[in-house]
Amino acid sequence: MKPLVDELRSLDLWQADPLLRERLAALVHDRAELAHYGALIGSEAAMDWAEQANRRVPELQAFDARGRRIDRVDFHPHWHRLLAAIRGSGAIQCPFESGDWTHSAALFYLHGQVEAGSLCPATMTQAALPVLARHAPTLFDALRGPLLSRAHDAADRPMAEKQALWLGMGMTEKQGGSDLRSCESRAAPTGQRLHGLPLYRLDGHKWFFSAPMCDAHLVLARTEEGPSCFFVPRWRLDGHALNEVRVQRLKEKLGNRSNSSSEVEFHGSEGLLVGPAGRGIAVLVEMAGYTRLQCVIGSTALMRAGLVQAIHWCRGRSAFGRLLIDQPLMQQVLADLALEWEAALALMLRLAHSFGRGETDLVERAWQRVITPAAKLWVCKRALQFAGEAMEVLGGNGYVETGLMGRLYREAPVNSIWEGSGNVMALDVLRAAEREAEALQAWFDALLPMLDATGRQRLLRLRDELRCSDAQAHAHARRIATELALLAQAALLDRRSAEAFVATRLQAPAGMFGAASIEGARHFVDRAMPAS
Repeated sequence: MKPLVDELRSLDLWQADPLLRERLAALVHDRAELAHYGALIGSEAAMDWAEQANRRVPELQAFDARGRRIDRVDFHPHWHRLLAAIRGSGAIQCPFESGDWTHSAALFYLHGQVEAGSLCPATMTQAALPVLARHAPTLFDALRGPLLSRAHDAADRPMAEKQALWLGMGMTEKQGGSDLRSCESRAAPTGQRLHGLPLYRLDGHKWFFSAPMCDAHLVLARTEEGPSCFFVPRWRLDGHALNEVRVQRLKEKLGNRSNSSSEVEFHGSEGLLVGPAGRGIAVLVEMAGYTRLQCVIGSTALMRAGLVQAIHWCRGRSAFGRLLIDQPLMQQVLADLALEWEAALALMLRLAHSFGRGETDLVERAWQRVITPAAKLWVCKRALQFAGEAMEVLGGNGYVETGLMGRLYREAPVNSIWEGSGNVMALDVLRAAEREAEALQAWFDALLPMLDATGRQRLLRLRDELRCSDAQAHAHARRIATELALLAQAALLDRRSAEAFVATRLQAPAGMFGAASIEGARHFVDRAMPAS
């Protein structure tokens, strides 16, 4: 009888990823935390945390035993272990302690290979910090300690009693979707101020209210001046009672099951104005710039997780007298997957490196403002196809719910949808290219010598197309954004990987994995995950 192959249930994610270590060597000086977290989050215990947190989904307790509203969401204990792990790693805080977004991105990437749902509150908390620091500095200063804490405090208590705080987001309403200008929730001033900010009362609803058990949310509501951003705590600001944010139900989602997403209603809920009244969309879009980076990171992590399981399976599974890893066609499939992941990893880290540097450097500004939404479109969409192909490598064993691959497959779509779906991203690329024309020109100039002849030709043609963009460009926005992402990836790869990438993605359209011939396929497979 042939030996059976189990999924990998324990793997030091740092030691098993030589390309991550290689790329970070020049970007992150102290990598001890990364090494520690890669071993911790890849352990068998953490894998079990992830599995159980997704099997035993959050439950809404709307009322207590005497009928009082409590709007509490109960989680499996392993959910809190996952939150404690990422919080303790410093992933959320390190950009504000050291200015290093690359270090943070690597920690999020390691965590996302094991459990994606817990990235949601971590991402929103991190993305809210620079927004609060800029637009509500007195509030940020008052909450700095618990916001930057490396502890996890799961207690449902007023903010003043918490050791650490989690922040969420509430923008989408049922009638509007991505059209935030159609917001119908209303906010009326009370005439009071707290932490130097005007206090309002909110009435209305949110169709998607992420992670309702967070200690506060940044929420969009309409004032006389227009849609505005508010800091809405779970408990009233005096700490005497729950704020009137009523959870109507939890969403039954395709994936991301460990994490609670909800519909809520506001009934005179307290909220502090963040930023100028009427400028709420601009404030929250600023927050979305950070969460879109996290979508790229999360999709890259899912690719890595699927690739690792597929390679492991092929090294142990035999068919027709040979190990799958030794069969030429399977090598092509795995090499194509490895190349896709390698390009996503390179782009993800380069984008993270640009954050915090765009104010003084035009090229970095273009990476952050223009290429990030392009990457969000392309990498997140490729992750869907990637997850399906990796699942197929395992055959029927990949399709059953008792394994990991089904969860990866269900997780993949959310990053394409959350924080702006494909069309929204493509149009944002066009708007950013027009707004940041000088920075984008500097980016083109910097990228040109990094590409081969094919890449340079494509880059120059794309540059000219963007210079002459008109109303018709909207119809081609997805193609334009995709080309920007692909050219960026080709420029970031080493020579051998770049040659294979250009041949299979630029000289021919990126299509079905394994359809294009990759010379020396085994090299890319073994490089992605060296045999132990």
